[in-house]
Amino acid sequence: MTVASLTRSQLQTRLAGHGLAVRTGPFTSLIRSPIAYIADGIALLYGDYPLEDAQGFADFHVHLRRSGGVRRWYRPQVHFDVDGLVPFEPLPEAHAFPMLEWALNWCISTRAHAFLMIHAAVVERNGLAVMLPAPPGSGKSTLCAALVSRGWRLLSDELALFRPHDGALVPVPRPVSLKNRSIEVIRDFAPDAVLSQPVSNTTKGTVAHLKAPSASVARAHETTRAAWIVFPKYEAGAATELTPIARARAFLRVADNAFNYSQLGALGFDTLAGIIEQCDSYDFRYSDLDQAMEAFAALEPPR
Repeated sequence: MTVASLTRSQLQTRLAGHGLAVRTGPFTSLIRSPIAYIADGIALLYGDYPLEDAQGFADFHVHLRRSGGVRRWYRPQVHFDVDGLVPFEPLPEAHAFPMLEWALNWCISTRAHAFLMIHAAVVERNGLAVMLPAPPGSGKSTLCAALVSRGWRLLSDELALFRPHDGALVPVPRPVSLKNRSIEVIRDFAPDAVLSQPVSNTTKGTVAHLKAPSASVARAHETTRAAWIVFPKYEAGAATELTPIARARAFLRVADNAFNYSQLGALGFDTLAGIIEQCDSYDFRYSDLDQAMEAFAALEPPR
């Protein structure tokens, strides 16, 4: 049973009641919220995801609720709590769906220490994955969305999850977060893509989310292996350039993008060392998405 099997009324009833238990890769999130923006976003972007028993086990218990008192009517706000904790300040109610996405990322990045977690997009084709670690503003999500629209499998837009015992990449495909100008760039590049309505004036500017391909969601149980590490950087007018970098340098840069490398200690070091050893690593500068697609299609498997 998937989210799409529910009527809109059933979806809203579950969200406002015991909750909607949605599986994304290895995680089940029990989501509760009476807010229409949440139901709208889930109906549009999560239709392909499997449902679990709301009375069963969930990795994360997520609650997004309206403010009480005068704030319920004047500039209404949304509050987020997970398992009784309130890690974020309230946001305008219109920002509820982006807040849900940020909240789910926060849940994973602060709690899923069974994995080595890297802040990176991950896509895969023909059994080989490319990891895209990068800070905000680098064009990582734009590049990820473009690759996915050209047939690459989406593993994640935000989190590369590596199993320490074998170095396998564990998919957690969810909607791709696009910001500001990237929204129109992807609309033009992939006219058939399903995107949510942009939400303006968030803490990250204007935000919209791209629906994960159905095939990527259906294959969320299939692990893969990293073959390439590519550090992307969008620069207006720049020529498309893929530059090899040394493994030692790649190790340090990936470690800088890890959420829990230090917490895992020697296990984190050994896991990352194994990943670096099996991958070819590159700096990537681009401004043209069509040329970027050609560069990725031409990547040779590591020797």
